[in-house]
Amino acid sequence: MTDRIAVWLGLVILAAGLADLVLNDGSALFFLARKFLDLVEWLAFWR
Repeated sequence: MTDRIAVWLGLVILAAGLADLVLNDGSALFFLARKFLDLVEWLAFWR
């Protein structure tokens, strides 16, 4: 991954997060955070 692609990908992710906060009160970010914590817990079980 080049630096240019990483910067653009970071900007797209940041814009999507800001759009979720403005348009949807951050519910999608909260949902993804909860699912990520479930994944971490599941992976810790298998370790």
